[in-house]
Amino acid sequence: MIPASDITAALLAGGRGTRMGGVDKGWVDVSGRFLVERLVERLSPQVGEVVINANRELDRYRELGLPVISDDVHGFPGPLAGAAAAMRAVRTPWTLLAPIDMPWLPLDCATTLSAAADGADIVSAHDGERRQPLVALIRTSLREDLQAWLATGEAKVIVWYARHRWREVSFECGGRAFANLNTPEERVMAERQERGDDAAT
Repeated sequence: MIPASDITAALLAGGRGTRMGGVDKGWVDVSGRFLVERLVERLSPQVGEVVINANRELDRYRELGLPVISDDVHGFPGPLAGAAAAMRAVRTPWTLLAPIDMPWLPLDCATTLSAAADGADIVSAHDGERRQPLVALIRTSLREDLQAWLATGEAKVIVWYARHRWREVSFECGGRAFANLNTPEERVMAERQERGDDAAT
């Protein structure tokens, strides 16, 4: 098991948020709380540090008191570019990637991934139905390899993972824990689910 102090959570908040109307998804309000606040609260007890990858509203993110790192390349080049940027600021041996739009990530996310990390460079999540490759524990020492790989024009997450010692681990909690909010309609549905409304079923 990897100690929590050896892991830094990197929250990926640098996307366009196109399907959410172009807003910065970290500041999408769900039941009175911003997505970034939810992720910080869920992941902070699981890791030693938290950093945020963001390309907009930087001062607002900095007000959270956490390191904020922007992509090296402008134009929202994709989640692995955000991961590479965030990993520049990581001082621990391991980096835990987490998309900013997953408000219910498991409270044992880091421990479940780390328990499967023996001999691996990358451990990513599977929710029992589908892969969740952007929820992943990655050796921070791979940041130079990732940066060089991105410089060739590649961007596919699984393709880069497959270059290394990579495995997946299934979570017993199921798909809802990995639900991501991409649209205003999904945000409304999430609020209904939290209230327990019949309309959410």
